[in-house]
Amino acid sequence: MAVEVKKFEDLKLNRQVLNAIEELGFEEPTEIQQKAIPLARAGHDVLGIAQTGTGKTLAFVTPIVMKLKYAQGTHPRALILAPTRELVIQIHEHFKALAKYTDLRVLATYGGLGPKQQLAALEEGVDAIVSTPGRFLDLYAKGGIFTREIKTMVLDEADKMMDMGFMPQIRNILEIVPVKRQNLLFSATMPEKVIRLTEEFLEFPEKVEVAPQATVIETIEQWLYEVPNFRTKLNLLSNLLKDESLTRVIIFVKTKTNADQIAKFLDRKHEGGVRVIHANKGQNTRINAMNEFKEGDVRMLVSTDVTARGMDVSMVSHVINFDVPLIYEDYVHRIGRTGRAKNEGVAITFANELEMHHVPKIEAMIQQEIPRLSIPDNVQVEKTPFNEKQEIDRAIDQLKRKANPDFKGAFHEKKRKFPSNNKKKPSNKGNRKRRRR
Repeated sequence: MAVEVKKFEDLKLNRQVLNAIEELGFEEPTEIQQKAIPLARAGHDVLGIAQTGTGKTLAFVTPIVMKLKYAQGTHPRALILAPTRELVIQIHEHFKALAKYTDLRVLATYGGLGPKQQLAALEEGVDAIVSTPGRFLDLYAKGGIFTREIKTMVLDEADKMMDMGFMPQIRNILEIVPVKRQNLLFSATMPEKVIRLTEEFLEFPEKVEVAPQATVIETIEQWLYEVPNFRTKLNLLSNLLKDESLTRVIIFVKTKTNADQIAKFLDRKHEGGVRVIHANKGQNTRINAMNEFKEGDVRMLVSTDVTARGMDVSMVSHVINFDVPLIYEDYVHRIGRTGRAKNEGVAITFANELEMHHVPKIEAMIQQEIPRLSIPDNVQVEKTPFNEKQEIDRAIDQLKRKANPDFKGAFHEKKRKFPSNNKKKPSNKGNRKRRRR
């Protein structure tokens, strides 16, 4: 009979880890922690399926800290792979906090910075590495990482890794790490690519699923506005931000250009400060922007999906999807930035005519309908510019044609009104010459 777990002491963690957890402010383990930690501590391979914001980082870091115990040797004994540098930094911070009362050495490695400093840290000795797959392979190729001591390997956000095309790098890493090791894989969803990965990566895993795949945690209230165009979205966003209950807001957009434009607009219109992060921003700029937002120095953060899974910020009051994500699973990860740690949050989505074609598929995935709200009367609804209208109509035609190859939309290739005659017309060139004579 399984022992009921109500507090962290029930998980039989040592005093150093319990003290660190207490300092982090966690009072009782979440469901994924209750189920995954005992299995991982017992040495099983674990397949964890959990929504974002459910505490899975602590669920896999805690058993590793317990297993490593103290600094030993020079080479890493644990490897944690994550898809983005933001997520690597977040996991690294969690690891350091949980290992505070030990002498364990953990290193974060990721792109965007030169490898020299990371190679120097590796030479001094580490017990655990948190890394993106590409940077890990780079450092290994330079002779900076020796893998023979790795006994525990974690893949976090496996579905995002597959979306980002990391499968070849992961396969290369599996070729160079020891075959005999413990594996932990965590994912919010289980698409076909992740299922194939689990078959290659895990050996007789214990499956831990704390919620149906791709569901939204209950503490998040969701709303949807149908908004015709970009300019009206800006007007609606500005109107919503007048409400002081939006104390800490993340605004997700689909492109770097949109992110920059919206941030400039908000900087002119609203107090409370705004920062923007996307792939074109330098690493230090992104880290500083995130830290300012975490500390509450700025009220608004505009971001592409680069941070949808790599951000652990408490007390985010609202998430606004300025654009509907085209990878539907990203909807769950975006809005999961609010409503964390049992706090309540609000997720608001703006959708134009084109984006409304994707909304039913998102609703089918999360198995619930997103309630609609009408645009407030005091928000000016702008006329859609010709170019934007053309772009929307073309994209809708493409979607309909993909669903029905016989569909003929407004932008199909039109036939000529009169069939062309391939016969050459007689030339009157000779007649013109005779007239001139």
